[in-house]
Amino acid sequence: MKSNFRNKTMRDSFFDSLYKIAKKDKNVYLITADMGAPSLDKYRVDLKGQFINVGIAEENMVLIATGLSLCGKKVYIYAIMPFVTARCYEMLKVDLSLMNIPVTAIGVGAGFGYDDSGPTHHSTEDISIMRALPNFYIFSPSDSLMAYKLAEMTYKLKFPSYVRLDRKVLPLIYNKNDDFSDGLSVLKNGKDFYIIGTGNMTHRAIEVAEELEKFNINVGVIDLYRIKPINAELLIETIKATKGIITIEEHLLAGGMGSAIIEVLIDNGINLPVKRFGVKDKYLYAYGGRENIQKICGLDKESIVKDILNWKAN
Repeated sequence: MKSNFRNKTMRDSFFDSLYKIAKKDKNVYLITADMGAPSLDKYRVDLKGQFINVGIAEENMVLIATGLSLCGKKVYIYAIMPFVTARCYEMLKVDLSLMNIPVTAIGVGAGFGYDDSGPTHHSTEDISIMRALPNFYIFSPSDSLMAYKLAEMTYKLKFPSYVRLDRKVLPLIYNKNDDFSDGLSVLKNGKDFYIIGTGNMTHRAIEVAEELEKFNINVGVIDLYRIKPINAELLIETIKATKGIITIEEHLLAGGMGSAIIEVLIDNGINLPVKRFGVKDKYLYAYGGRENIQKICGLDKESIVKDILNWKAN
């Protein structure tokens, strides 16, 4: 099974899994806002009665999904990430969050995934705004196999949820028998520090941990794939004996994943130093590829390692 995901995007993996579910359950609906994908073609052909393209009308997409859900349907909505979150925010709040309607919003293009389209298509504030909504679950997978299984998990979920998918193919981390019910995975145990990553930055966390070993710094790695609700008990149990925490996210620092980690520590009386890596308080009018944008933000491996070594020295 693992080999089937090596060259597949998260989006296609998620929709392939959802397609199998929808074939068996005629109450599963997928609504898209003028978005195409190879994995959606079979919905159009085989599941015409369960597939709706509303055009460039994302707010209306949420309203339709709410109505269908109230009629007993299990509904998924899909668009580029800023357009399924920020553009629809009032509808997500009033129709889904407020009434606790179990619709799943799927966004593609986490962080600088749409690097060639500029800041209108970047998604660097979605965690901040979506985790402020009561009842919402937030999932941030780090590989395509996890994305595949998230379709099954959200199908069973009785709460509204948001799935943030990366646009590009990422290396596989997990195996077919891995269970994702814990909300986080300890990919590497560490004695000195733990690096916590989410989405594509989990891969950066692994790279940084390996580089820090050259400096005799033993660093663990945690993949936080369920950003809300965070599994606080497991997180605290994992990191409580270390010297500090490092968080890495391709997202604004204000209210992002690192902020969520700090809230867990403070609320539970855990006094540990935290070093956060993310996008500072600005939008990036930068091009030249995603890696170049990451470097400008200090999210490349070399910049992160250098800053950690300076932080540790002080």
